[in-house]
Amino acid sequence: MVRIGVLSDTHLADNPEACSRLREIAAGPFAAVDLILHAGDIVAPGVLSAFAPSPVYAVRGNMDPASPELPHKRVLPVAGLCIGLIHGWGPPAGLIERIRGEFVGRALDCLVFGHSHEPVCRRESGLLLFNPGSATDRRGMPSTSVGLLDIEDGVIHARIIPLGD
Repeated sequence: MVRIGVLSDTHLADNPEACSRLREIAAGPFAAVDLILHAGDIVAPGVLSAFAPSPVYAVRGNMDPASPELPHKRVLPVAGLCIGLIHGWGPPAGLIERIRGEFVGRALDCLVFGHSHEPVCRRESGLLLFNPGSATDRRGMPSTSVGLLDIEDGVIHARIIPLGD
């Protein structure tokens, strides 16, 4: 089994408080993960070092500086499956259609995204659409949240993990 920690929209400055928040996530819901996906709006990419030694794959959100380490989108092969990773942009209405359009012609098993701060975990035509919500800014949601993806025997399972604040 491969376990993937997923987060998005952290909007954190590179300071001790921010790193402490991410270390709590690393020691809590991400304690047993094999890798981490960050779906953008990191703001200060240096904060991702809080997840070391776990490998982190991230994309650029609309609040992130341009950087070769933060591409607009990624396609990651993991345990025989294909995961698309993108942030998203624009208003909430039509967000999923816009991000799906970025991967036309790619056979994805899962599409991880962010931007809306609203958790999404559902399948459409065999594709798992997964937005972990925001790990730091609930914006009207009941709680901040992260997500876990488990891949076992060629099947991907997903869950949203409320952080209780």
